[in-house]
Amino acid sequence: MPLSNKTSLHPSTFILIGIPGLENAHIWISIPFCLVYMLALLGNFALLFIIKTDPSLHEPMYLFLCMLAVADLVVCTTAIPKLLSLFWFKDREIRFEACLTQVFLIHSCSTMESGFFVAMAFDRYVAICKPLRHSGILTHAVIGSLGLAIVFRGVVLLSPHPFLLRWLPYCKTNIISHTYCEFMALIKLACTETRIRRAYSLIVAFLTGGLDFILIICSYILILHTVFQLPSKDARLKTLGTCGSHVCVILVSYTPAFFSFLTHRFGHHVAPHVHIFVANIYLLVPPMVNPIIYGVRTKRIRERILKVFSPLKA
Repeated sequence: MPLSNKTSLHPSTFILIGIPGLENAHIWISIPFCLVYMLALLGNFALLFIIKTDPSLHEPMYLFLCMLAVADLVVCTTAIPKLLSLFWFKDREIRFEACLTQVFLIHSCSTMESGFFVAMAFDRYVAICKPLRHSGILTHAVIGSLGLAIVFRGVVLLSPHPFLLRWLPYCKTNIISHTYCEFMALIKLACTETRIRRAYSLIVAFLTGGLDFILIICSYILILHTVFQLPSKDARLKTLGTCGSHVCVILVSYTPAFFSFLTHRFGHHVAPHVHIFVANIYLLVPPMVNPIIYGVRTKRIRERILKVFSPLKA
């Protein structure tokens, strides 16, 4: 009996059930998910290749964009292959250690993505509000230091999550009503008091996504203040146009992220399949859309893409 209790308290594997209520539609849902994932891989690798091979694009905004692309690739690749295996082959089992690894990589890299958005907002602030000092402030050394600080923050603040989950007893069930492992999905399976762990997760979420969003808003208030002091309407529109891609990417990324975060903690009346579907959208859509937004809206990247895909035209 003690051995049995120990096994039930610390399962070696968890069972992912996918999207509750939509099990019969998994194979159909997997088709757009797979297409979006392939587009995300293609778009981000193309973006990294173009920026790396074109020295004229080795500027702060594009270097931060490279960092964002790497984080996007890690996030979606951590979750989507297992999701497709679940949908296609009914491969529902995931080992406890692999589950904790998923939790860490998804949450830490999502935190890094948020940090890169702040860095890109800072770049836009300096470029518009202090244009003559832009190259002096955002040197390659400063860009590298900011990138390392963002990665360090994500690793340090999210490293406790797997350990907080490992030490929990799971005597309710080992079935996760989700397509991948995430912190709150596992917390709900625990049969002990979890208020401290939930509080830590909430604090980390505020210190990362919440604080980052406030900093981005502040930077754009300062940017708008500067822009509206420009003498002509054309100058104002042209200056704001340089921020368009960044604003679109922020909206695409933060909207499903906030919805997923809030429904996990406060949205008890939101249907489970709606929440889980949005959680998957958060992992899939931003990595696919980010390269498209910058490829379409940024003239220099667009011209470079056209040159890569039509090298023989003359």
